[in-house]
Amino acid sequence: MKSGYSSRRRSRYIVSLTLVLAFFLLSLAGCPLPSGDSALRLWDAGPITLDPAIAADFSSYTYVVHIFSGLVRLDHELRTVPDIAESWEKSPDGRTYTFYLRQGVRFHSGREVKAADFKYSWERACHPDTGSGTAATYLGDIIGAGDMLAGKTGEISGVEVIDDYTLRVTIDAPRAYFLSKLAYPTAFVVDRANAESRTDWWREPDGTGPFKLKEWQAGEWLILERNETYYGDQAKVKHVVYYLAGPPMPMYELGYIDVVPVYGGYIHRVRDETSPFYAELAVTSELSLYYVGFNTAEPPFDDVNVRRAFSHAVDRERIAKLILIDMVNEARGVLPPGMPGYDEGLEGLDYDVEKAKELIAASRYGEASNLPPITLTVSGYGNHIPGYLGAIIEEWQQNLGVEVSVRQLEPEDFVYNLKQEKDEMFVLGWIADYPDPHNFLDILFLTGSENNAFEYSNPDLDALLYEAAIEQDDTVRLTMYRQAEQMVVDEAPCLPLWHGANYILVRPYVTGYELGLLGIPSLSQVKVDGS
Repeated sequence: MKSGYSSRRRSRYIVSLTLVLAFFLLSLAGCPLPSGDSALRLWDAGPITLDPAIAADFSSYTYVVHIFSGLVRLDHELRTVPDIAESWEKSPDGRTYTFYLRQGVRFHSGREVKAADFKYSWERACHPDTGSGTAATYLGDIIGAGDMLAGKTGEISGVEVIDDYTLRVTIDAPRAYFLSKLAYPTAFVVDRANAESRTDWWREPDGTGPFKLKEWQAGEWLILERNETYYGDQAKVKHVVYYLAGPPMPMYELGYIDVVPVYGGYIHRVRDETSPFYAELAVTSELSLYYVGFNTAEPPFDDVNVRRAFSHAVDRERIAKLILIDMVNEARGVLPPGMPGYDEGLEGLDYDVEKAKELIAASRYGEASNLPPITLTVSGYGNHIPGYLGAIIEEWQQNLGVEVSVRQLEPEDFVYNLKQEKDEMFVLGWIADYPDPHNFLDILFLTGSENNAFEYSNPDLDALLYEAAIEQDDTVRLTMYRQAEQMVVDEAPCLPLWHGANYILVRPYVTGYELGLLGIPSLSQVKVDGS
């Protein structure tokens, strides 16, 4: 029988938690906590931006999808369903979409949304001065978007305003995933007057989503308020309060927040059936990939044998089990389970030390001592290196005789500085935006893609991905993507580590808080009882 918590031990623990939180609670003394109405209290690191055209990090995305909205959205089953567009038609050749907008949809400020607002929003996202890192990926299929991104034209010719409530969009080729892309924030509508009011307009955003920003004290708290004029179903809670500082698990234990992510240091406690938190644990799979990326444009990882050697030298199964405590699933390839095209028969670069040594010998370096200095870039604070990463670096040293240095960048700068400050290796993750293998294979590995941080280029892969993107037969298309994934794994521009899962604790009085496969809750569906 597993031991539980004695009342005396529990009391001492609560006292220590109270001391830990004392300073934090003093810092939140000015937080205008809503009273009377229901409020959902959460913890988060906070957004980097609330500009839909700029938001590229997961945290910013979480806020933007609740403040803004677009023509379509993805439901809980990841199906593309109407949002501001109540319906649409697709031409027989699959290249032209005609969207019919709901009438009476209003920005938070009260102005009605018209088709011209979408044309403005998309052209703003594609304007070089905006500096969007996502526009080419999510709007680039539209005729004229590429020219505008390149500064060759002042409008997107493939977006036509037919009347106030009708928008016609023409893309370069029939693409099965195009509608799903429009559910990403880059395609959301923004209010022109708001977006052109000042540089940091997004600190007072005028959106169309189910919540509006009530107050934001950077580094302390952020409060969302229900949009009472929302065109869809009204949110069940009046306010969502995000605490942007403090230790999340102690805050949850003492009742200051209603939901908390569970990290490795606490997983044994919450998995213990005798723990008071066991019944509150919720685990959901995630369409994600976490990986070590190789800079294939620079030595030594411009040599495929070196990339493959580093991949074979890591025992991912051992690390996932012993260090990450089975909170993740080992990745043998790129596509996660649950993603269309997932291939259980994929031939991965499994742990094989002898093979790794043979590949180093077959490389142009001949032996590990001839490799140039190697630095790995990681996101984080205070020179803290995650345990799993330390284990990987140790295995490279033990199995290959290679010393790897680590350079840490703060999370706020990591993604944006990666292209300018990229070292030989880097650690990244990718969570799906839409349920299609294109969202992983094209976006991450196509030559010249915004998110191809590997600087990887393979003309044969590009040709196959282009064919798969426009193939209309789903069976044939998914077969092409499986072939493409095997090519990527064989060429090893990255070392796939694992596919993630979300572990959270949710108080019993909170219902409807569910993290789907994309890792984002629908806050408007959450209900807080007994507030």
